[in-house]
Amino acid sequence: MKSLDAKLADIRANPSSRAFIIADAKDADMAFGVRAPGPRDYLATRGARAAQFSPEVWTRDEFGHRNLPEFLDIIREVTRQGLVDIMLMSASVNEQLTIQEGLFRDSHVTPAARANDTTDVWAVRHGSYLKQPSHPFRSATIDHIQCGKAECDRDQEEFPGANLGLYSITFVNELEQDLAALQAFKEFRIEAERKRFRYFLEVFDPNVDSGIPPEKLGEYINDNIVRSLAGVTGAGRPLFLKIVYHGPRLMEELAQFDPNLVVGVLGGSAGTTYDAFRLIHDAQKYGARVALFGRKINNAEHQLAFIEMLRLITDGRLSPEEAVRAYHDVLARLKIPPKRPLEQDLQLTDQAMSYGGGGSRTTVTVRNNPLAGRDKTAVSRSPSESRPAPTGGPAWPFKPDGSPDFAAMTSAQRQAYDEARLKQRFG
Repeated sequence: MKSLDAKLADIRANPSSRAFIIADAKDADMAFGVRAPGPRDYLATRGARAAQFSPEVWTRDEFGHRNLPEFLDIIREVTRQGLVDIMLMSASVNEQLTIQEGLFRDSHVTPAARANDTTDVWAVRHGSYLKQPSHPFRSATIDHIQCGKAECDRDQEEFPGANLGLYSITFVNELEQDLAALQAFKEFRIEAERKRFRYFLEVFDPNVDSGIPPEKLGEYINDNIVRSLAGVTGAGRPLFLKIVYHGPRLMEELAQFDPNLVVGVLGGSAGTTYDAFRLIHDAQKYGARVALFGRKINNAEHQLAFIEMLRLITDGRLSPEEAVRAYHDVLARLKIPPKRPLEQDLQLTDQAMSYGGGGSRTTVTVRNNPLAGRDKTAVSRSPSESRPAPTGGPAWPFKPDGSPDFAAMTSAQRQAYDEARLKQRFG
């Protein structure tokens, strides 16, 4: 069984479940084009892949971005690491890795593909699309995602490609625009149900001025989600949601409304390491059970270590502050220069949630979190104060069978255990 299905079953059966789903969004080629694979300062173990450049024009280093083969190598490596539950890709990348290579055949990671690409993700250089109200559009078809061709053989129980997709909708508070978006969503739902295709629903904040004050957008989005799904029966409902995190109150409002509605958060722009770690921590604390991070993972100095920290946070074994420090320790051991000094990387910044990285779409900060006062103090402490080394005896408690006793560990002992494990893994 894929870990996604096991965790969703546990979440729905057990209200106190700590199961948490992490998705890596590697579908940026449907938004950014050539820049989608991200900067070349991080490559998979396989390293650089063949590319031809005219020396009188530029060098490979001047080009700056990974090419597609290098991007695919990272997807393979993250999948084999096994810490994410979902790998989201474009339909074309899904065809190569899922259908042709069978990358996910013996993996607990579930492949998924972006099932539509509304115009507010058309973040091409020099384009003006992001400044205009979102319009519905689908490049990929369900059959091409499932089988790589126009028509699938529906007599088969399983499909060679992905059988999970992301469907995105953007409400802009304008009747005709939103009506067209909902009509397209309805057509997709009916087709997906007929073709046994599962999906999760991404709901963006308005990408243009909606006339709604920023502090009210979360209420507008929550109401639109509940209203739009009220007429949808179980067979056509999404597995979970992916939305902007608007803070504790609005996350709890939506998460508690319907226990069968699994709520997840999107990552937005890269930001600091603490932005990402604090976001996943706070979202989980206030009811989210899924996080789908794209740029936050793809722009990290070391993607595997970054993902490992996300999992340690959601498992309750590291605080966001401890995870930032541990991540920097890993970078130091690997001799990878961090993009920011540690103290700067421990700061919260406003996070743009648009594909363009700015503009009129809302920005979100978690500074109003009720825990902010405590966390600010924690950030200001020195490493020795925030992570006292255990003295005497074993570094952490053990069970009679010799395995670590996480329930009995103090925060410092959990930190010592995780640092030792990370050192063993990353050198």
